[in-house]
Amino acid sequence: MKLNDVHQGVHNHRKPYRVGRGPGSGNGKTAGRGHKGQGARAGWSCPPAFQGGTMSLVRRVPKRGFHNRFAVTVATVNLRELERLFQAGEEVTPDALRAKGLVRRPFDVLKVLGTGELTKKLRVAAHRFSGSAKARIEAAGGEVVVLPGKTPVADKQNQGA
Repeated sequence: MKLNDVHQGVHNHRKPYRVGRGPGSGNGKTAGRGHKGQGARAGWSCPPAFQGGTMSLVRRVPKRGFHNRFAVTVATVNLRELERLFQAGEEVTPDALRAKGLVRRPFDVLKVLGTGELTKKLRVAAHRFSGSAKARIEAAGGEVVVLPGKTPVADKQNQGA
């Protein structure tokens, strides 16, 4: 790569090209819009999925099932992963789990599940806990902290409204 290649294609301060300013400009008369038709008219805009009159791909692909846009996204973590990645006495929070790479995608609620054994004393903070996870954390001498947020009871109450 050479120094003159660095800003190749970057034109931040280029003046807008003025069309329809006579034949000498090369873009006079029809101003680059061609002769007649839909695209030559003022105010015409193309829909995002338009494919030249062909049935668009968005409409051709079959849709199946129901996609709930209001669904709560739940991230799950098992006790065996907490045992593997955390030292005794550490605090397990959603931020700590994200830092260790256990949860990567965005989520609304974090739930701790009881798969695996826990021998270390940990302070685990999450929105939800399974019964077995809660029992095993407390049996190991740890502490369970329920974070405020969407709880299953609150979710069911909101569905009826």
